[in-house]
Amino acid sequence: MTNIRLNGKSESTLKNYGRSLAKAALYFNECPTQIPDERINQYLLLIRDTQKPSLSYFKHTVYGLRLAFRLIGREDRAIRLPSIKTVKALPTVLSKQECKLIFATPKLLKHRVLLALVYSAGLRLQEASNLKIADIDFDRMKIHIRNSKYGKDRLVPLSPLIKIGLIKYYKSCNPRTFVFNGSNGHNPLSKRAIQSCLRETVRKTDIEKRVTLHTLRHSYATHLCEQGLDILTIRDLLGHEDITTTMVYLHISDRPAKVAFSPFDALYKK
Repeated sequence: MTNIRLNGKSESTLKNYGRSLAKAALYFNECPTQIPDERINQYLLLIRDTQKPSLSYFKHTVYGLRLAFRLIGREDRAIRLPSIKTVKALPTVLSKQECKLIFATPKLLKHRVLLALVYSAGLRLQEASNLKIADIDFDRMKIHIRNSKYGKDRLVPLSPLIKIGLIKYYKSCNPRTFVFNGSNGHNPLSKRAIQSCLRETVRKTDIEKRVTLHTLRHSYATHLCEQGLDILTIRDLLGHEDITTTMVYLHISDRPAKVAFSPFDALYKK
């Protein structure tokens, strides 16, 4: 397991692989690595055609099987498993007014600050849950996001307005260790609780878009793009491994068209 983690697999990814392998084992009533290729492929077709799984669910099933075969030295079987077609769907993005409505709706100060902070820093769900008080530097106006996806750390700017909200929240709720504590006061607020907070907030508004916590991250990146921030800086702020992942925000942002010009004119411009 340690070797797998060293190769870049996150804990949540390994859990998803494990769940998929466990479901396959229950279906076959034995370890999937002992099942012939033909029956494995029939199982995958059954999942695809009857359960209509999401791309991520099907990906975890296929990749989990590939990893299991690789661990027992059967690379040949891993190669023959079906490939996955990626659907290039554009992400949902909230307007600025919709974002403000979401941040103003929760009754609890904790929830208002939580959702605003997620958007203001482009946080992933796991990052919001794991964020510690020590990771927010009020003096340098930075948020240190640790051990994120791909095992990387990154720094993002702390909004002055979010700083004001956090100070007010700290005085009112007195969180310990984690910025957003769970019910027992020692553990972080769970991912499920954060998702529930956003779901209940959106339900109380007239927003009809399908909104998840990642929608706030998509909106953060798109709004930065619309405000003129370059795509390389946005990539670093999001912690993307590949610039092509970030490029999607160029396609969905509502940026004013620029008039083309020749660089020659700038050479002699007074």
